[in-house]
Amino acid sequence: MAPPRDRRPGFSRRAQYGVFFGYILAIAGGVVGAVLLALSLLNPTGFSAARAAVAEVTAPVSGAIAVAVDSVSGIPDAIASWWDVHGKNAALTAQVARARPALVAGHLAQLENARLRRLLAVRDLDPAVVVTARIVSSSATSTRRYGLLNAGSWQGVREGQPVLGPEGLVGRVLETGPNTARVLLLTDPQSIVPVRRLRDGLPALAAGRGDGLVDIRVIDTDDAHFRPGDLFVTSGSGGIFGPGVLVARALRGGPEAAPAKPFARPDTLDIVSVRRIYAPPLLPARVAVAGAAALPSPTATPPAP
Repeated sequence: MAPPRDRRPGFSRRAQYGVFFGYILAIAGGVVGAVLLALSLLNPTGFSAARAAVAEVTAPVSGAIAVAVDSVSGIPDAIASWWDVHGKNAALTAQVARARPALVAGHLAQLENARLRRLLAVRDLDPAVVVTARIVSSSATSTRRYGLLNAGSWQGVREGQPVLGPEGLVGRVLETGPNTARVLLLTDPQSIVPVRRLRDGLPALAAGRGDGLVDIRVIDTDDAHFRPGDLFVTSGSGGIFGPGVLVARALRGGPEAAPAKPFARPDTLDIVSVRRIYAPPLLPARVAVAGAAALPSPTATPPAP
């Protein structure tokens, strides 16, 4: 028997309510999308505030998901380690018995080192560090590259401050909320960082490409041929980023530009540090005064011949 052509819900109340609420949700979604689009075009400041509020709400959830993912990803390693330990128990026992004196000495040195680090608070000795925080999420599939920190203005984070990972430069703070901050990553197309080549100090610019890489572009074309494997660090020119921080490694050569891979990868980072904005040192006052004194006065009388 062929099914009826009329597939309307008919007299089913549940089906009618389902269709009705489906239309309501679709219309509500369209209205919300139109309002957000109009707000982003007509009032960018208000849209940024709304986006910061959403980030404040979603940051704890993102952090909890990141911790859960880390815990679950460690289960296979824990199982493999358990089998490996039981398989090599006899060999390890004999090895520990032979190396027991060195093992005890190393353990004591490790305990002493940990105690000294706690007493000295090594991490807090650097006055440039504002706060250490976790990157709870990052955009790795779009052309715009951002990261979200679980620290904000209440922890001292300000717009423009550089963000560093253990391997090198991550980016700079773009927006801040009370407990979250949005980071413009090094690979974003709007990111431009002054750098220099490590082997000879050649000045250049590292510009984000939006695909996980950066382009190294020359400033002065004299002897600016790039080689694969060239290392680039921040130059400190223009402030913001302090000098000497690892940025990227060139993948290919080129006369005026070369693609490079950043050392820091936000998708694999856990903890980063937010630094104070770097200000280049000024010339000493006495050098400036001496230079001004050496200049001839415009009203001075020229010496007689």
